[in-house]
Amino acid sequence: MHDSVATAVELENSFSPFSNANFCRYEPVLKRIDHAKVLIVNDLLRYASDLSPLAFTDWKGSIESKLRFERKVSSLACNNIAENVIRLVKNPKTLTVHLSEVEAAAERFQPDAIVMSGTFADFDYYNAKHLGDFHKFIRETKIPVLAICGAHQLVAVSFGAELKTLDDLELAEKRNDRLVEYQYRFVKIVDPTDPIFAGHDDGSSRRWQEYTNKDDIIRVWQNHGVQVDGVPAGFKLLASSYLCRNQMMVKRNEGQLIYSVQFHLEKSFEDWSKNPTRWEHVNESRDGRVLFENFLKLALAHNAA
Repeated sequence: MHDSVATAVELENSFSPFSNANFCRYEPVLKRIDHAKVLIVNDLLRYASDLSPLAFTDWKGSIESKLRFERKVSSLACNNIAENVIRLVKNPKTLTVHLSEVEAAAERFQPDAIVMSGTFADFDYYNAKHLGDFHKFIRETKIPVLAICGAHQLVAVSFGAELKTLDDLELAEKRNDRLVEYQYRFVKIVDPTDPIFAGHDDGSSRRWQEYTNKDDIIRVWQNHGVQVDGVPAGFKLLASSYLCRNQMMVKRNEGQLIYSVQFHLEKSFEDWSKNPTRWEHVNESRDGRVLFENFLKLALAHNAA
């Protein structure tokens, strides 16, 4: 048994120039933020009223099954976001609403920050009015926003960018069997000076993995077959990967603070909560959590400025 384990470790180490330890030194997850009101936006499809005419044509005979799947995914996605807020904030308040309700909900709830979930279907299957209303809202809001995966793409489109598959095809050219970026992957930080990465190389603070300290790399969960083509005007590229250049960007002008990420930083506490004991803190869970915490701090500071 020990020989087989040693062989597996040797094989794993041969694929990376950095340490491949599958654990981290124990780091308690402390609630460093006193309070935060976070509006969580479900960006997936729920009902037939959320669909475009194209969806009714292309999905004829399978609309209800597709909507059931979208509702199931939305529950998991929004719960993961809420778990991050609850575990990082001493006095958290959250409200979850659908994409079509975001403007009215933001006015009513007055959140400190908005965090938007991922998506599954292409946007040409969405009700055009819902998209149009969001495009207007995101271009005008002064509430700090964190947009995740499909929401990253939705924000980019709202500011004039285009979307492509990972092999540079138009989305309508290849609806199924797309090349995907999946599971935990390395992402290169392009601008390590951005405050969202605070502590990534501070040994007296957050002790990230060896690959991060040596080469400004984070390890995060990926699950997407669509990418933002370029960087929209007004945004700055923050991180990139082999398959997808725009992994992370920020808009910090005109009174706005919008961070959008292609990867799923919100999965951090989903993985953390699955550990058999609190001492088993797998390395994948840490990077996304630190970014999420930094975003909340930056959102509060932005509002106070």
